[in-house]
Amino acid sequence: PPSLLSSPPLSCKYRGEPCGAHNFSSVFTRYGKCYMFNAAEEGKTLRTTMKGGTGNGLEIMLDIQQDEYLPVWGDTEDTAFEAGVRVQIHSQAEPPFVHELGFGVAPGFQTFVATQEQRLTYLPPPWGECEWRALESGFFQVYSITACRIDCETRYIVENCNCRMVHMPGDASYCTPEQYKDCAEPALAKLSAVESSNCMCRTPCNMTRYNKELSMVKIPSKTSARYLQKKFNKSEKYITDNILVLDVFFEALNYETIDQKKAYEVAGLLGDIGGQMGLFIGASILTILELFDYAYEVVKDRLLDLLSREEEEESHGEDVSSCDPVANHSESISHTVTVPLQTTLGTLEEIAC
Repeated sequence: PPSLLSSPPLSCKYRGEPCGAHNFSSVFTRYGKCYMFNAAEEGKTLRTTMKGGTGNGLEIMLDIQQDEYLPVWGDTEDTAFEAGVRVQIHSQAEPPFVHELGFGVAPGFQTFVATQEQRLTYLPPPWGECEWRALESGFFQVYSITACRIDCETRYIVENCNCRMVHMPGDASYCTPEQYKDCAEPALAKLSAVESSNCMCRTPCNMTRYNKELSMVKIPSKTSARYLQKKFNKSEKYITDNILVLDVFFEALNYETIDQKKAYEVAGLLGDIGGQMGLFIGASILTILELFDYAYEVVKDRLLDLLSREEEEESHGEDVSSCDPVANHSESISHTVTVPLQTTLGTLEEIAC
């Protein structure tokens, strides 16, 4: 109901310290007027916690006041048969989308919500299809799927009905009850039916999500029923039908990261090529270098051999002499001949050529 927090809640504690309606900010959604705790607002410091577990988060007791619910006269698409509150845990940079992403908290129970932060990182094109740029409308500073859908719905309703619904941003005039019934609601239902072709909202490149684990216990207990009756001046049946307790806390002070990686990079390609070559043909960079070194040595030896042969041929051509009339006589002839004479013995000179 709109008056859920118009008066102080029955009980409100954060990290064991009292809190009240002044710690909540009002925001309009498809459900109407909702309230946000720890919203990002100018001049306000975000609340933090130093411990995990029950008692270190938000604990609030509410009276849903079922007697103020509007009567149901028939079945329509917007008819709500449940009693309780709808809760969504989201980051401060993301607008609420309670009618689709919220979970229910029933009266007559204390609901424990253990949450864990999860940070997701996706790749932009050409490796992925995430979006990192803010929306052109300027309604939201940070891109998110929720912001994209609200922005798309706002533009569609303004173009077709010349007005905007109460939860939509912008400066167009609000739709009247007649415009809600005759134009805005049917147009929004039509948009949802063909949303895949009209509102293409990509996943943001950086996103924060909160995983939740819910558990419930029945209230009031037999021992606390009389105490609560005296404290709130309500009957036990009224407490069972209208009072609920919501306890939201971090399961542990850590977070999980999920990063999208490139399936195949240049370094991986080169590494795979080298690995396949080494596996199937025994080749590696060292082997290739050794092949180049071997080819260099072979070419060098061939060139040196050719050069040495040319030098030998040139030296042989310069040393050839033609003083010996005898063919193929290349060595000099030298010997001593003793000739007997009549009176004396002598030695003739060496005959040399």
